[in-house]
Amino acid sequence: MSELSYAITELKRCGEALIGISESLSSLFSSHDDPEVAEQPNTDNHLPEDKPVTLETVRAVLAEKSRAGHTDKVRELLEKHGTPKLSEIDPSEYPALLAEAEVLGNE
Repeated sequence: MSELSYAITELKRCGEALIGISESLSSLFSSHDDPEVAEQPNTDNHLPEDKPVTLETVRAVLAEKSRAGHTDKVRELLEKHGTPKLSEIDPSEYPALLAEAEVLGNE
C-alpha cells in the first residue's frame, strides 16, 4: 500500500470516527423532544471498529512507526502478542495490536 493510499485510508477512518462521535454526543446532549435529532438514523455502523482489521493495515501502521524511530517498541509489541513476526500473529489480535501501535510516539 503506497503512503498516499494509506494516508487516504486513515483520513476516511478518522472522518468516520468523528461522525460517529459527533452523532453520539448530539444524542447525549440533545433533548429527546427535538424532532430533528429524533429523525436521524443511528449510524454507529460507520465506526472503524466494525471494519475488520487487515494484516496490511497493521503492517502499514507498524512500518510507519518503525520509520519514525520506534522500531524497538514495534518489536516489543510483536513479542507481546506472541511472536517476532507480524505474519505469525493470530488475526484476532490485529485490532488490539493496531490500537497499541497507533499510540506509539504519542506518549
